[in-house]
Amino acid sequence: MAQGKILLKSDTLWTSVKERTEYALQCGALLSIPTEFEFVEQDGVRFLVRILSNLNRKKVAKDKQKKQSVTSGVEFNPFLPYEEDLFVADISDTHVCILNKFNVVDYHLLIITRGFEEQESLLTLEDFTAMWACLADFDGLAFYNSSKTAGASQRHKHLQLVPLPLAPSGLQIPIETLLTSAQFQSNPPSAKLPFVHAFAPLNSNWVRSPLAGGQATLELYHTLRHAVGLDDKQSGAYNLLATREWMLIVPRSQEHFQSISVNSLGFAGALLVRNAAEMEILKTQGPMTILKNVAVS
Repeated sequence: MAQGKILLKSDTLWTSVKERTEYALQCGALLSIPTEFEFVEQDGVRFLVRILSNLNRKKVAKDKQKKQSVTSGVEFNPFLPYEEDLFVADISDTHVCILNKFNVVDYHLLIITRGFEEQESLLTLEDFTAMWACLADFDGLAFYNSSKTAGASQRHKHLQLVPLPLAPSGLQIPIETLLTSAQFQSNPPSAKLPFVHAFAPLNSNWVRSPLAGGQATLELYHTLRHAVGLDDKQSGAYNLLATREWMLIVPRSQEHFQSISVNSLGFAGALLVRNAAEMEILKTQGPMTILKNVAVS
């Protein structure tokens, strides 16, 4: 991707996100799912745990999509075409940015490929360039669930971006308490996490040049993949998390711990449960124990 093919104008994304969110709520395209939250502490991390108040609207929409797929004989793809009412911005020739229709977090964005690519395919220069173009005006946590095993709910390739801080108090990202003590003398650096992972610092100045940032991040991505035993022939199941300052990759062994589904946000220290029974499981087992079980020991 040539530098000139980035279509996102600088200093416009955050304003566009807020304006589009207001519009999408008013017209009914954005179906936010209300939650309550509490903190659950384990191993020095104060995990943010959200409990869903109402999953019904998402279930109704999913049932409608299934019927559509059965009737047409084609698997429903909400990103091709995407809903115009959820459109936020053109990022590049290869990616656009839309609102997450069933958001639990305010201003939750999806960075999607214009053409169909499998979610299980490897991340590319274009993906990371689009990520940096968005991070330039949106201080957030970008993440990628590589497959269903890693918590992905759609086959069409998409990165996600949520604003910081994740929690209303304390650290911007709950898990950062363990990342800041990373052993930088090892190559690549490792953090004090009780499961297989690889971690790398990023240069926040890359927001000024998304293409250079994308190229450097792509190289680091492959280094981190190799460090955790993932090869370049197949994607494998993993979660990738990135801010302007660091990137973390965690290979996955399974999607669920009992009935609790875990995606990338879990490894940031933010978990989601569907009901009081799942909250009880989480408190009894401990959030870090759950992460250990769905990661690779």
